[in-house]
Amino acid sequence: MMSARRGCFDEPVRDHPQMGFTMPTRGIWGLVVLVADVWAIVSILQSPAETARKVLWVVLVIVLPVVGFILWYFLGPKSGRA
Repeated sequence: MMSARRGCFDEPVRDHPQMGFTMPTRGIWGLVVLVADVWAIVSILQSPAETARKVLWVVLVIVLPVVGFILWYFLGPKSGRA
């Protein structure tokens, strides 16, 4: 006989309708953000900008993954990207 999954304090775990994304959707978005950030970091490191600016951009992308990527895309050092 199978029992329900249990959460903290032995309460059954339920999908809450107000949580928004389901687990697979959040996983996909997380993967998209990871790929975008890796692309941004590689592009930053390959850019002709000075080292101090590269370090600042990489730190920004790592600390604030989504916001850092968006800022880098519009304001960051250009390296021949589209």
